[in-house]
Amino acid sequence: MSRVLITGGAGMIGRALAEALPPGDVLATDLARGDLPDHVRFRRLDVTGDDAHAVLADARPDVVVHLASIVTPPPGMTREKAHAVDVTGTRNVLAACVAHGVKRLVVTSSGAAYGYHADNPTPLTEDDACRGNPEFAYADHKRQVEELLAEARSKHPELEQVVLRIGTVLGAGVDNQITALFQRKRLLAIKGSDSPFVFIWARDLARIVTRAATDGPAGIYNVAGDGWLSVEALAAKLNKPVLRLPAGLLKAALAIGRPLGLTQYGPEQVRFLQYRPVLANDRLKHVFGYTPELSSAEVFDLWQREAGL
Repeated sequence: MSRVLITGGAGMIGRALAEALPPGDVLATDLARGDLPDHVRFRRLDVTGDDAHAVLADARPDVVVHLASIVTPPPGMTREKAHAVDVTGTRNVLAACVAHGVKRLVVTSSGAAYGYHADNPTPLTEDDACRGNPEFAYADHKRQVEELLAEARSKHPELEQVVLRIGTVLGAGVDNQITALFQRKRLLAIKGSDSPFVFIWARDLARIVTRAATDGPAGIYNVAGDGWLSVEALAAKLNKPVLRLPAGLLKAALAIGRPLGLTQYGPEQVRFLQYRPVLANDRLKHVFGYTPELSSAEVFDLWQREAGL
């Protein structure tokens, strides 16, 4: 496999992948070129429309790495627009891959696809069901993406798939709703819940995606460093107190605060804090053949130093 096309190529992982592959073998696509190096070939591709068919028909890639996704919606983005990128976009890319003879499709899914549920096993393996909660747009969309991929594996076995269910990514410059939790004066937690976190180093993730696009085996893999950390462990590292609230009290406060514009989060956010999915990485190490360089604790330590915390 030589010719690789990347959707969402202007993002952090897309840029790293484009730089890791031979210049003549990779075509990065996105809505805009962004900070891609000058030597990387680029074409505009909007996954929500018909662009995928036109670009793939011209480029004839052997491998498509589908990174285009809405992880942290920008202000004003509706759920419908996020769905158009996450779910409709994946459907469009899948259809184009089948139509134009792509050999392998690599998709960055998420541990959120498993959903935030009290009965989730700890840790979750790739054989556990994807039950992304409807109330969480990102988790719900990733569940729908996983359903599309499963259907395609059944109908189009000639298209190899590598599906990466990724934990929380930390690295230089990463700034999202997770890192915002760690920037607070006190870490918020729910009484009776450890609120565990698993992390993957951005550089490890870039290497994993590169292997998936080249000589790695097809399959579904959780992507996380070894181990996980409770909120108490994170607070100790940050030398910050933990504010533990009863689930019912926080739900009530958020139900009042969001309509008043005091917070962007609603009562459903409580489940996000209570039942975070913990990912087993045994298959990543022993089947895919990659052992993350940094454990979850080491990833957090590195991020903490880089963030000046």
